[in-house]
Parts: sequence; C-alpha cells; structure tokens
Amino acid sequence: MSLGQSPTALDAVRLHKPDAAALARAELTACVAKKCEDTGRLALLAATLTLSDGQAAEARELLAAWPAPPLLAPYHAFYLGQARFYADDAAGAAKDFERVLASNPPAVLASRARARLGESLLKAGKAKDAAKVLEAAANASPTVELLYQRAQARGASGNATGQRADLMTVALRFPTHPYGEEAMAWLTKTSTPPVKLGFTERTTRADRLLDAGATQRALDELAALDGVKLDKAQAARVALLRARAYFALGQSAEADKALALARKGPAATAAQADLLVARRALRSDNNDKARALMAALDQKYPSQAAGDEGAFFAGWLDLQSGRFADAVKAFSSFESRYPKSRRRDEGMWFRALAHLRLEEYAKARDALESFLAAYPKSNMGPQARYWMARSRELEGARQDTLGPAYTAVITSAPASFYALMANERLKSLGLKPPAHFPQPPKLLKPTRPPELELAVELTRAGLFRDAADEVEAHAGRLRSADQALPFAHALLGLGEYGHAYAVAARHLWGRAFGAREPDALAAFYPRAFATAVEGAATQHQVDPHLVWAIMRRESAFRPEVMSVADARGLMQIIPKTANAIAEKLAEPVPAPADLFSPERNIRYGAWYLSRLMERFGHPVLAAAAYNAGPSSAAKWAQERGSLPLDLFVETIPFRETRGYVKQVVADLFLYHAFYGDGAGAPQLQLVVPAPTKEGVSF
Repeated sequence: MSLGQSPTALDAVRLHKPDAAALARAELTACVAKKCEDTGRLALLAATLTLSDGQAAEARELLAAWPAPPLLAPYHAFYLGQARFYADDAAGAAKDFERVLASNPPAVLASRARARLGESLLKAGKAKDAAKVLEAAANASPTVELLYQRAQARGASGNATGQRADLMTVALRFPTHPYGEEAMAWLTKTSTPPVKLGFTERTTRADRLLDAGATQRALDELAALDGVKLDKAQAARVALLRARAYFALGQSAEADKALALARKGPAATAAQADLLVARRALRSDNNDKARALMAALDQKYPSQAAGDEGAFFAGWLDLQSGRFADAVKAFSSFESRYPKSRRRDEGMWFRALAHLRLEEYAKARDALESFLAAYPKSNMGPQARYWMARSRELEGARQDTLGPAYTAVITSAPASFYALMANERLKSLGLKPPAHFPQPPKLLKPTRPPELELAVELTRAGLFRDAADEVEAHAGRLRSADQALPFAHALLGLGEYGHAYAVAARHLWGRAFGAREPDALAAFYPRAFATAVEGAATQHQVDPHLVWAIMRRESAFRPEVMSVADARGLMQIIPKTANAIAEKLAEPVPAPADLFSPERNIRYGAWYLSRLMERFGHPVLAAAAYNAGPSSAAKWAQERGSLPLDLFVETIPFRETRGYVKQVVADLFLYHAFYGDGAGAPQLQLVVPAPTKEGVSF
C-alpha cells in the first residue's frame, strides 16, 4: 500500500459516498496489519468520518492510538478534542484545544479551537476561564453559537449585564434559531427582573421572522404590543408588518384592514403599504390591475422609492402586455421623472426594446445610442451593440454593414450570449465569424506555492473541508493577477474548482476576457468533477457540456453551497425535487444533507436536464425551465414561441431567468468550443420549438 489514502477512498470522501467511512477503516486495518508508515494519517481520516457518524467514543480511541504526521498534529489534537467533548469528557477536550492553540496553528483552525475551548471550559464548570476565552472568540466572530455560549459564561461568572446583552442580541438577530428561542425564553421568563421588549425589539423580531417565513410567530410577536401605547408612526409600522403576515397566510380581509391603518402613518409607511399591494398584484396574472396600482404609486409618491418603482413597473407591464407604444411613453416619462433611479439603465433598455417590437428600428437605435452614452461601462453594453446591429439587419442592411457590427460584438464581449447570437447571425449571412478566443483554456503545472503545502497535506489526508478553509484564508491575501494565476492553477490541480474560480473572478477577469489569455480562462471554465459529470451524462444521455454550464451558473463549482430557497450543492437541487428524482430512479429518498455530495448532486442534475431537454428540445427552454420551472417555460414558449430566439429571450418576464438563460447558453457553446470533439459547437436553433405537453413537470 502506498502512503496516504487510496484514490478510491479519497474519491469516496470527496463525493460524500455512504461507504467512505467503511473504506477508510478498511485501509487503516490493512495498514496496521502491514505496519505501514502512514497509520497516523489513515487513523485521522477514519476518526473524523467516525465522529461525523456520531460515534464519538470510537473516534476518540482511534485518535488516541495513533499520532498524526507533524504537519497535521494541530488537526489531530482538534479532532481528538471534538471526540472527547462529545464523549462527555469536557475537561479532557479543553486540554486538547489548548494544545491546538499552543501549536501556532493556522488562523482558521485557531479560531475554531478557541471557540471550542470556551465551550469545553463552560461545560467542565470553569465559567470564569470560559468567559475569558469566549470574550475574544465572540468579538472576532459574533456567530449565534458564540454569542449564546458567551452569554452562558458571563452569567455563570457573575456578569449578569453582559449575559443579558448577549442574549438580547441573539434574540433579535436570530429569532428562528433554537438559541434565539432559548434566549427569548430566558430574557422574558428566567431573568430577574424579566426583560420587557418594547416597540423596536418586537418589530425587529417580527420583521426577521417574516423574512424567514415564520408568519404566525411574527403575528404573535406583534400581539405582544397590544395594549402598549404607540404613537401614530409606530402603529402604522406595526400594521404594515401585520399586513405582510396576513397576506402570507392568505387572510386578505385582515390584511386590508391592517393596510388601512398603515396608510394613516407617515408618507414613507403609507407608500410601503401601497407598494406591498402593487407588488402582490404584479405577481398575479392581472397585469391591468397591477399596472393601475403601479401608475398610482408614481403619481402619489414621486419623492418616495415606491413612486420610482411604480413608474418603472408601469412601463414594464405595458411591455409585457404588448402595449408597446404605451411602454415607450411610460419609460420616457420614467427617465425624465426619476433621473437618479437605480433602474434608469434598465428603463432605457426597455424603451429601446419597445421600439424594436414596434419595428421602429431607427428609434430603437437612437434609444440604444443614448443608453451607451449614459452608461458606457454597463454590463448591458454588449446587449445594446448587438441590437443596434440586429435592428439594421431587420431593416435589410447589407453584409458589408452587418459583418463589422456583429464581429465587434464578438471581439468586445467574447463570452456573452450576444457574442453567441452575433456568431449565429454571421453564419446565417454566409460570413465566417471570428474566433471568440484564439486558444482554448490551458492548464499550467506551476511550482506549488508554499502557502498551499498544508492544504495539500490536508487533501492527502482526506480532510477536504479543512483544506478548503486553509485555501480560502490564503486566497483572501492575494493582491495581484501575477500572484493569483499560479495559485488558481494549483487549486485546479487539487480539485478545488470553486476556490480556483473565485480567485479568477477576483483577479483574472481582465486577463481572461480582455487579453483572452488561455491560462486565465482555465480557471473560469474547468471540467470540474469530470469523472462524475461524464459518467452521469453518459448514463442519462445528456450533453456533459450542458451539465458544466448549469453547474457554473448555479454554484460556481462549489459543492457546499445552499441558497435561501434551500437549493443545495453543485447543481442546486431542492430537496423536494431530489425526492421526486429519487422516486423516478427507484432510489431511497435522500436526506437533504446528501445533496451536498457532488456525485449524487451531479447525477440528479444530469437526469433532470436530460428530461428537460427531452421535453423542451432547446437549451434556452431547458435552462429557463431549470431556473423558473417547467410550467413557466412551457407557458412562455406557448405565448411567445413565434418570436425569433433572441427576442424570445429578451421577453422572458423574470429578470433572474433572463440573465440565467443567457449565461448558461453562452457557456454551453463555449464549453463545446473549448472541449468538444473538434467538430465545434452544435448549431444553435434560432427558432423556439414547441415543447411537448407530457414530460417532466416538477
């Protein structure tokens, strides 16, 4: 057996396979029998996996039996401390965490060890010692856990004022966390005297509870203010929060009563009340009602943010409803009435789009030229330049005019959706498009930066989370492209694709998309988790380049990502969707945490993409369905499928989905160009196909 874990065991750990712990234990047993030199490293991995399975005593025995290699000694001590803590040996755990801190560990590990030392001392009954440690830990990283633990230590060491302050912070900032609930119970029931929360505290908690979807709890919080004397502004604020809650519960009559009270408050609160109603109408299918409410906001609150938003969405709803001449008027008014609006650039673009839909091509170009003059560095610049060229083509301009215009779009924004569309337009004109990038991505094999040696050793040991923490700490210290390039390639070599991408996005953008250097491009377009992607793509008969394009947009190649909507992992699979996929694959329903496994996440994502392509037949529609759901994509195809592909994409109603589709489809074709079989990317169909009625609908 060679030193270190076998590739099979390391892949099992990296991909979170269920047999990872068993593989690590088997390799440790074999190593012990052969008296190999790597027992300590193998024991460290086996112990951490055993500990994650909740077997603290067994993990403690493994770690106590074999010391780790010198470079990993601080991590060995840390995980031994963890095992002892969860095996109810808090005093022993504290000694281990003290050993970690005495070893001059990396900053990230030191922070974790300091927090665990404080918790261990507290559990061991050494409150004063714990308080000293937790003061520093909570000041450096005021997480809910550290604040709560510091509160306990402060209280146990006689600092009742500090305890009360920490628990108040926990109760206000983290009302849905279990510690938030415990803090609230202590403040209002256990504290002597009990703490009385006033208007500011109750409304702060209610607001955060509403944001977290804990609607009834928010109402209960506001009910605590019943009988409290409030001024007019405070009463209006409470009423507005209640209206939000009632709407969330589907109690429209109660919401309307609350809104009537909110409108009696200051102009800012009244405007927010009317905006709440208008936004709800915007999410419904009644565009005419939503349009009237938005226009009323513009007229009633011209000095408030609600008026700005109302004016913008009045024009947007005209555009969505096919009232293109009205949209031109509305957006023209919006530009003049709200010259400092954060949406002004979008408004100028939508006015140009309305002219395009009216086939007023010269006016559209005038609007686009005004946009480019006002926002020369806007990320919508390629969009404006493409449509200036496209409008001339729609007017019947000659090749000698169109060729240079489309070519300029490709050379100025080679990775954009508009470069792809310009590419297809040039081919349809019988012209040869220029290469988007002169060379494909090129992997380097640089001398490994010294600061990555510990991360490499952690990776060899299978401690991938610790390796990622170490990498992230060093990545944050990079200051130039010259520093970042070899660092990013070293990360690619370690399989840390997400960190490599993040380093590139921070430091290598100009080199990749300005100078178009192939070594810089490599970090932006890696073939991440290639074995899992290619295997799943073959199994489910889907283009692997589409899997990578979706992965790039969804997670930027980071397996640990979780969204506010509870989408998880590389392909951002929601647990409900994962359950439906598992049922189709005749597999047991996965635990939500299982979706962080790259292998499972990629496999589920590949299956889902395969079924979307089967139903929709076009990457634009498949990407739209992946982001917004199959029912939305099918509806848009039915309503607007007669439009050319470029106009169809521009009319997708959801801003997020429009941007998502553009990036995914552009990335799909770039991945083909970079890594295809030499035949180049497939032809992009410029007609929107009709999706089948049957097929995946979740």
